[in-house]
Amino acid sequence: MNCSTAWLALQTLEGGIELTHTPADQADHLAAQLSSDLGEWGLQSVVQTLNVPLEDGTVALIASLQPEFQQSHMPGHNSLNLYSSLAATAPSTHADEAWALEREIWVALLGSPHRFVFHNLEALKSHVRVRRNMALAARLTALAFKTEAAERPEADWHYEEEPGFILKPGRPLINALIAATQPEATGKLYDFSCYRATEYVILLGIAQELQAHHPALLAELQQLNERHAVRSGQFHEVFLIEYGSMEAPLPARFYVPGDRLWFRNPDERSADVTGYEGSWVMYMGGGLFSNFWKRDTPFTLESKAIEIFHWKDGVYTDAQGELQMDETVVERLVAQTQADPQARARVLDRMLRMRDPKGVYAEGGCIDTTREYPKNVTREHCDLVLPAF
Repeated sequence: MNCSTAWLALQTLEGGIELTHTPADQADHLAAQLSSDLGEWGLQSVVQTLNVPLEDGTVALIASLQPEFQQSHMPGHNSLNLYSSLAATAPSTHADEAWALEREIWVALLGSPHRFVFHNLEALKSHVRVRRNMALAARLTALAFKTEAAERPEADWHYEEEPGFILKPGRPLINALIAATQPEATGKLYDFSCYRATEYVILLGIAQELQAHHPALLAELQQLNERHAVRSGQFHEVFLIEYGSMEAPLPARFYVPGDRLWFRNPDERSADVTGYEGSWVMYMGGGLFSNFWKRDTPFTLESKAIEIFHWKDGVYTDAQGELQMDETVVERLVAQTQADPQARARVLDRMLRMRDPKGVYAEGGCIDTTREYPKNVTREHCDLVLPAF
């Protein structure tokens, strides 16, 4: 591709990475620094950059994958095959799990249809590390499956009605989160909802970054968790940024390792069973989504869709008149569908559609239009503001 063609392509690009409000006289140096940093993952030759003047006299440095590389590794913004695709181009000196995951994150961000904006290069590199931390933590997380139960390691946590599960004084947050989510730490599985489990994985990923690069904020986060848990809607507001929308949905096969996302149950009756309205998961990279209840059997996009499809077949009314889910029925029917290519294709055609709007149960599938990722936590440009309790 010649320079003018590449420049025109970049001008019309809506996605990739933007380092915003860069002093004009530093833009070329910043582009060179980004290229140098990408050399650690063997990616310096597959990226194109463009300086876009801004109204305040600074420039936005936009970086994206070169079109040929994008088409080869992320056609149609499909990032689910990146791990295997990139493995063929990896330098032979690198076989480390974290390195390969970081490389996959970089490529997914650079090839994104959504523009990821960062204050500077340090914020971008911090973002990659936090995503890496979360994806690695999700791969290690295993929990007991009781959607209405709540339990934590007693050495680290205690429960109070209004604050929720809070840290015992002097118990380090990172160790406590690992103890609650990774059974190797305690030899025990603890009971969580999938939504709360994703919060712990995200919090752990952020805390690990703060320990290495922003210890003062980690101390504040530690103190907060000794007073009050940040949960549910407030957790989303405090820690996360949502990207995509119903009006501008993200592609169905575009995910960045470290994304939190929701698969919707499109069946109205079974969606009334507690815990089966949908499924909150972490994208762990390699085309795999977290399965906290069966850690060694993570979901693919297809296997998750097929499981949710058969929730409608597992729902029943118990003796007290309450809706319940029979997981053995679901597992049996999932196995049957997976073994029948025609049935599998029919189910996936039904499920791998964008979901209907809230409250609507019509022809939509299980795919959500949005994803979530953590706010910037660097010292110089920290977007994370902790609440006061």
